[in-house]
Amino acid sequence: LEIGPGEQIALKEGDVSPYDIRAPREITYISEVLTEEARNRAEAAVEAIYDPPEIAVARRQLSKAQAILDFIDAVRQDPYASEEEKASWLEAIAEVSLPRKVITTFLTLEESRWQRVAEEVKAVLDRAMRTEIRENQLAEVKRRIPAMVSWQLEEDEAAAVVALVGELIRPNAFYNAKKTEEARRAAREKVKPVNRTIEKGEIIVRAGDVVGPLEMEALEVLGLKKSKRDWRKLAGPILLALTLNVAMGLYCSLAFPKLLTSLRFLYLLFALSTVFLIAAKLMIPGHVVLPYLYPLAALTALLTTAIDISVAMVVTVLMSILAGYMAGNFLELTVYYTMGGVFAALVLKRGEKINSYFWAGLALACVNFGVILAFRLPQGNYDIPGIITLAGAALINGVISTILALGGSFLLGSLFGFVTPLHLIELSRPTHPLLQQLLLKAPGTYHHSILVSNMAEQAAERIGANALLARVGAYYHDIGKSLRPYFFVENQMDGVNVHQRLDPKTSAQIIISHVKDGLELARKYHLPPQIQDFITQHQGTELVRYFYEEASKEGKTQVEEEDFRYPGPRPQTKETAIVMLADAAEAAVRAAHPSTPEEIDEIVRKIIKEKLESGELDESNLTLKDLSEIRKTFVAILQGVFHPRVAYPEQKEKANATSKGGTPAKEALPEAGSTREASTSSRFRIRGRRKRKSRPDHPPDR
Repeated sequence: LEIGPGEQIALKEGDVSPYDIRAPREITYISEVLTEEARNRAEAAVEAIYDPPEIAVARRQLSKAQAILDFIDAVRQDPYASEEEKASWLEAIAEVSLPRKVITTFLTLEESRWQRVAEEVKAVLDRAMRTEIRENQLAEVKRRIPAMVSWQLEEDEAAAVVALVGELIRPNAFYNAKKTEEARRAAREKVKPVNRTIEKGEIIVRAGDVVGPLEMEALEVLGLKKSKRDWRKLAGPILLALTLNVAMGLYCSLAFPKLLTSLRFLYLLFALSTVFLIAAKLMIPGHVVLPYLYPLAALTALLTTAIDISVAMVVTVLMSILAGYMAGNFLELTVYYTMGGVFAALVLKRGEKINSYFWAGLALACVNFGVILAFRLPQGNYDIPGIITLAGAALINGVISTILALGGSFLLGSLFGFVTPLHLIELSRPTHPLLQQLLLKAPGTYHHSILVSNMAEQAAERIGANALLARVGAYYHDIGKSLRPYFFVENQMDGVNVHQRLDPKTSAQIIISHVKDGLELARKYHLPPQIQDFITQHQGTELVRYFYEEASKEGKTQVEEEDFRYPGPRPQTKETAIVMLADAAEAAVRAAHPSTPEEIDEIVRKIIKEKLESGELDESNLTLKDLSEIRKTFVAILQGVFHPRVAYPEQKEKANATSKGGTPAKEALPEAGSTREASTSSRFRIRGRRKRKSRPDHPPDR
C-alpha cells in the first residue's frame, strides 16, 4: 500500500537542483545518512590497538648486540689481519649496516674507550627496548637515541653508539587488528539512530545546489523521489500479505464458516482493514514516536463487539505483523500491537457497558508501557526522556483507541447494518417509539414480551450465547401485533373475539401477518438486521394448527397446508431459537394454569420436544446439552411467575360464586402433539361466552 504526494521529482544524487524543493509536510524520521556519518565518526575516533611490548624482542636484540660486540672485539684483537680485512669483516655483519667511519672508529679506539662504547651500546639499547616501540614509531625512536647516550662520551664514541643502537633497535609492540575491529564495531553500535525533523515548507534542496545523499534521503522519505519500481523489493511484502490473508481465510472458514458467506461481515472486515492499513502507512514508516500512537486496538475492539473476539484476535495478530513489517522494527512493534489489542479485547469482553471501554483503554496503556520497558531495559537503554515520551505515547494510544472504539461502535450499525452492544442498550430503552407503541396499543403483548425477554436472556447467559441480543430481540419479536392488537387474545380485554366472524383461513392469515407487519415496522424504524431476524424467525415455519384443523373440519374447499404455515425462515442462530422456545413455553404455561412445578416442567419439556422433532431447531446450532440447560432456566423462571397463590376469604367467596356459574377454574392441558396454538386456544375457550358452530370463542394468538 503506497501513499504519497502526487508530484514527484526526477533527481538523482550529484544532480544540480533547478529550483527550490520544499517539504510538503512536517516529518520526523530516522536518517540513515546522518546515523552512518555519526557511526563513522565514532569509529574513526577509536585509535588502533597494539599489544603490550614483547619482552622476548628486547632479549633477542640485546643478545644480538652482545654477539656483535664480541665479534668486533675479536676482530680488534686479531694481530694477523690487516686494517682493510678487519673493516671488511665488520661490514659483512648480518642485519647491521654500519658506515665506514663508524667501523674505523670501532677498530681504532683504545681498549678503555672501546669498553666504554660497548657498555654504552648495551645500556642505551636496553633502555630503548624497555619502552613501547610501535612499527610506525620506529623512526621517531631512532631520532631520540642521541639523547639517551651519556654526555661523558667523546663525539666519535657517541656517534658509534648511536649508529650501532640504531641498527639493532626493533619494534616490540605490534598492531592487533582483531581487537581494533571489535572496538570500532562497538563504537558504531553505541551510536543511537539520528532523528531528523523537517518542518513543513522547509527547503530541502536550494536551486543551484548539488543534490547529496542527505537531500536524496529526505526526498525519498517524503515520497518526492521519482524512482523506478523494483518489483523484487515488493515481492516480500506481497508474499507476506498473501500468506497472512490465506491464514485468516482458512481460520475463518474452519471456525466461522458463516462469516465467509455474509457480505456484511466481509464488507466490514475489508473496510476496517483498509482504513487501518492506510493509517499504518501514514503513521508508521519513517517516524519515531508516531508508530506508538497507532490505535490498532480500536480495530480489535470494533471486531470484538461487532463479530467475535476470536476473529478480532486473529485480525489483530495479522495486522500487527504487517505494521511491524512496515516499521522495520519487526519484533517490538508487533508485540506492542498484539499484546495491547489482546488485553484490551479481554477486558472489553462484549462491550455491554460504557465503562468497560475506559477500563479496556487503561489496560491497553499499561500493557503498551510494559512492552516498551520490556524491550528497552534489558538492552541497557536508560534514555529516561525517551522512555517518558514513549510512555506518554502509550497513554495517548489508550485514549485514542477508546474514543475510536466508542465512536465506531455507533457508526457500524448505520454503515454496515451491524448491531453492537451499545446499540442494543439503546434499543432496550422503554422509551423507544416501537416499544411505546406496543405498550399503548397491545399491552398484553408488551408484558408477554418482557417475560419472554427475561427467559431468553437467562437461558442465553447459561449456554454462553449473546444474552443482550436475545433480550433485546425478544422485546421486538411481536411488534407486528401492535397494528392489529385485538386479533390476539392477550390484548382482548373486553372478552369480544373478532375471529368468530371470520373463516379459519382469514383468521390464520391475520395471525400469520403479524410477522410481516413486524418486519415492516422494524424497517420503518431502522432496526438492525439482527433484530429483524427475531421477528421473522421466532415462529419459524410452524403450522397454525388450530385454524388448519378448523378449516379441514368444515371441508368446504380443499385446504392447503401452506396457507396456514408461517413463512419462516427457521431460527438461524442460538439467540433466535431461544426466543422461539421462550415464546412458546411462556404462552403454553400461561394457558395451562399449572398448579405444580412438575406440570410446568412437563409443559416446557413437551414444547422443546415438539420444536426439536418438527425440525424447527435444525439450523440453530443448539445442542441437546443447550436444550437441557434452556429447559432448566425456563422452568425456574416460570415457577416464580406462575406459582400457586393462597386465596384470601373474599377471593374464595368470589371463586365459589364463579364456580356456581358453571365456568371452569382451570382448563386441561393440551393434547400431546399440539403446538402452541392449540395450547393457547384452551385458554381462549375458558373466557368465551358465545360459540360459532364448532369453533371456540377465542382462537389462538399464533
